[in-house]
Amino acid sequence: MKILISDSIERVCTEVLKREGFEVVNKTGMKPEELIQEVARYDALIVRSSTKVTAEVIAAGTRLRAIGRAGAGVDNIDVAAATRRGILVMNTPGGNTISTAEHTMSLLLSLVRNIPQANESMRRGKWDRKSYVGMEVFGKTVGIVGLGKVGREVAIRCQGFGMRTIGFDPVLSEDVAARSNIALVTLEELYAQSDVITVHTPLNVETKGLLNKETLGRCRAGVRVVNCARGGIVDEAAVLELLERGHIGGYAADVFQKEPPGDLPIIQHPKVVSTPHLGASTDEAQEKVAKQIADQLCDVLLERGIAGAVNGEAITHVYKKELAPFVALSEKLGQLHGQLLTGKLKRLTVRLIGNLPAGASEALSAAVVKGVLSHLLEEPVNYINAPVLAKELGLSVAVHQEASHPTYIHLISVVAQTDKGDHSFSGTVFGNSLLRIVECDGYGLEVNPEGHMLFYRNVDRPGMLARVGAELAAAGINIAGLALGRSSPGETALTVMSVDARIPDDLLQRLRTTEGLFEIQRAAL
Repeated sequence: MKILISDSIERVCTEVLKREGFEVVNKTGMKPEELIQEVARYDALIVRSSTKVTAEVIAAGTRLRAIGRAGAGVDNIDVAAATRRGILVMNTPGGNTISTAEHTMSLLLSLVRNIPQANESMRRGKWDRKSYVGMEVFGKTVGIVGLGKVGREVAIRCQGFGMRTIGFDPVLSEDVAARSNIALVTLEELYAQSDVITVHTPLNVETKGLLNKETLGRCRAGVRVVNCARGGIVDEAAVLELLERGHIGGYAADVFQKEPPGDLPIIQHPKVVSTPHLGASTDEAQEKVAKQIADQLCDVLLERGIAGAVNGEAITHVYKKELAPFVALSEKLGQLHGQLLTGKLKRLTVRLIGNLPAGASEALSAAVVKGVLSHLLEEPVNYINAPVLAKELGLSVAVHQEASHPTYIHLISVVAQTDKGDHSFSGTVFGNSLLRIVECDGYGLEVNPEGHMLFYRNVDRPGMLARVGAELAAAGINIAGLALGRSSPGETALTVMSVDARIPDDLLQRLRTTEGLFEIQRAAL
């Protein structure tokens, strides 16, 4: 497998990949059209922040299985396009946490004490103490927007300076915040109470332009703002206007809406401190993220596990050893539905029964959908894009978890609802790896879900099995296994045969004209 590294990255990344047996090509500074031409030959792509992995690049990467970002932010990658194509996107969010938190503090302290401005004055030969009187941070309130790893590390450092730490995060629980000595507040409360605001969120639809003229206008007069996250979170034009009016006391930025920002007026403002995206630019951080993304990529491509996945929540659990047999069973249940489907599929209901491992819901439902759609769509379907494709098709997927079953320790049941009725398959895992189908449309039976299979319903009377057996024998097809299910003697029965070869079309047609047989279908797992 070949891996392309299109941005400058520490040598350890290439060393790790080559040691694991991959062919690595380092080709930096490509223009977009050059990258589109180049990427088609690779199984994986590693970038930092310079390369823009657009939908066009992703479409050209017909072999791509994974895109790795050596860093936290992935706004230079079209994650939606990658997901649609079934390409895993990974980042290394923890690798530069400390470096970014420390840089945030450097900017914060430089901002409130006017250090860069005073330094520049000194270089001009001046001794101007009066113009650069600063503000103590001790006893002041810092409002942290986004309490992920970086946000919480910033809180620890602010607390070391005696600051009161409040924060907003839509996910973090009050218990976790309390353990970090952070008071969770609403955004409105944060705006009203903060002497300093620092942002540590990803850039997405919800956070783009979060700090704008209106929201910043609701902040305390003289508030200082620090942005070491992503440029688009802060409206730079609004900040400049509020600086000019004196409502904002200062702005420190390591990131910008456009990078490099060029001749951006806000950078020239005397109350602005800026750096050229240096948050992760320490030797330690660069070494960590380079090795981390290489290790993660090796694990994914060699199917040893997944860490740092940005898209496809299910796939982070798919390779867990304890879930592997259940993933295999779920996919086979989906494959059966996909092959035996009659009518238009409207809804899938997945019931997960028993004490299954953590992450089972996402992984197993994705496996079911992958199994179904792989037989219905021409395009490749995998654990990453299966949920997206289902949504695009308008296919509803419901997942229910239940504590126990009267017969089985674990049971996975999948019901496919079509415009011609409902059909169900249920299966279990015996021991650690023995997969069995134990229910088909309400009939109890036991089937090994492997190889070629023949499904049919028949009138429950003597001689029916012999008729089918004779037809198979005449075609030279050996019966490898047999399972029978019936509700009561003389009623309709269900027969599932495992056979050693595919049932040819002409034999299938003959069976369909045999008196007493109906709903005759074949499948292969």
